Amino acid sequence: MVFNGTKFQIQVWKYLKKIPKGQTRTYLDVAKAINRPKAVRAVANAIGKNPYAPKVPCHRVIRSDGGLGGYSGPGGIKTKKKLLKMEGILF
Repeated sequence: MVFNGTKFQIQVWKYLKKIPKGQTRTYLDVAKAINRPKAVRAVANAIGKNPYAPKVPCHRVIRSDGGLGGYSGPGGIKTKKKLLKMEGILF
């Protein structure tokens, strides 16, 4: 898959592809995984601009407090809930 975005966005999106089906990560987890632990907001912004959803599974990223956060893919948060439920993630 060829990504079009900033270097940072591409780094975030490539990491998202590594999150196994049926698992979630927090925005902080993603920031730490790409060695940018203080860039949580930038990670959230990059995820929010993901034009490849759900192929690049941004629906697997949730807030640190357990909240779902947002979903910029078609259908918004309803779709995020549906995708997570289909993967066996209950909330």
